[in-house]
Amino acid sequence: MRSDSRSDRIQVLVAEQAALRGARVGVVDVCTAAVVALPVGGAGVSAMSRTAASHPLCSTDDISEQLEELQLTLGEGPCVDAFTHGSAVLTPDLLTGALQDRWPVFADAALEAGARAVFAFPLQMGAISPGVLDLYADIPTVLDTEQLADALAFADLATLLLLDARIDETGGPVDRALADRGFEDLGGYRAEIDQATGILTVQLGVGIDEAFVRLRAYAYMQGHRLADVAADVVAHRLRFSPDTEPRRTDEET
Repeated sequence: MRSDSRSDRIQVLVAEQAALRGARVGVVDVCTAAVVALPVGGAGVSAMSRTAASHPLCSTDDISEQLEELQLTLGEGPCVDAFTHGSAVLTPDLLTGALQDRWPVFADAALEAGARAVFAFPLQMGAISPGVLDLYADIPTVLDTEQLADALAFADLATLLLLDARIDETGGPVDRALADRGFEDLGGYRAEIDQATGILTVQLGVGIDEAFVRLRAYAYMQGHRLADVAADVVAHRLRFSPDTEPRRTDEET
């Protein structure tokens, strides 16, 4: 299949999902269309950066939401590797022994969440990489050549949308598509995590990278979402100390 024909077909599938939502095309529609077109149970996209806190953008179901949160909280998994190395990470079966060694915490947590196969595709345009598209299946799954090519096309489209590009072929205006997203305020989400990380640099006397690691570690150990822990830190409901475990401020009163 010619690549332009594949791209056209993928754009139509995504535009159809946006039409069902009654909104302009966004990355959430890429995720939904990918689940319809490919042998996967769910999809998610995370915005990632080498200089700021990464965060989930959207997911199609509870399992994909958990996978996005897990990888960003733990700092390990297919999503993290795909972003770091700039290449797709295909994991047909999380029970493979080598993967248990590669992602000792994520692999077990993902299996417990209900995922058996995970596929991660970096979103890239030249030197720019705004995030990663993740797909999962609840049974061992191998993507054939055509399915893999489709997945890469979905990732390309997600990249364009995240970079706020205009794609006239979809038949509708999609520039500034994120303004019409049907999910939480991503700017607020990211700003709060960045603010909480900054607060921890003062409370712990460490650099920004170490502060973010500590924030993620606490979220994972407590079984909380990273955004919720960040909100507690910013609201001064949770305080970190270099010498003691983080504690709730209401425990001190």
